[in-house]
Amino acid sequence: MPLVTVGTLVVPFLPFLLSLAGRGGMAKMICLVTSILALLLSVREYAALLPWIVGMLISGVSVWERIRQPRVA
Repeated sequence: MPLVTVGTLVVPFLPFLLSLAGRGGMAKMICLVTSILALLLSVREYAALLPWIVGMLISGVSVWERIRQPRVA
């Protein structure tokens, strides 16, 4: 698979991949939906920007909450 194709798929799915490090199942589902929407809208220039940013914000909060919570042994 060419490197350009891999980059084209990884960048829109970056919010979903980042949300896998979080704990919330709902955040993972929302990030998957926003990543798929970003991939579908990436045909037009800058159309995928809004769903990608929303997905990154949700996944960032999910990972932040996982880091912030103390570990329960």
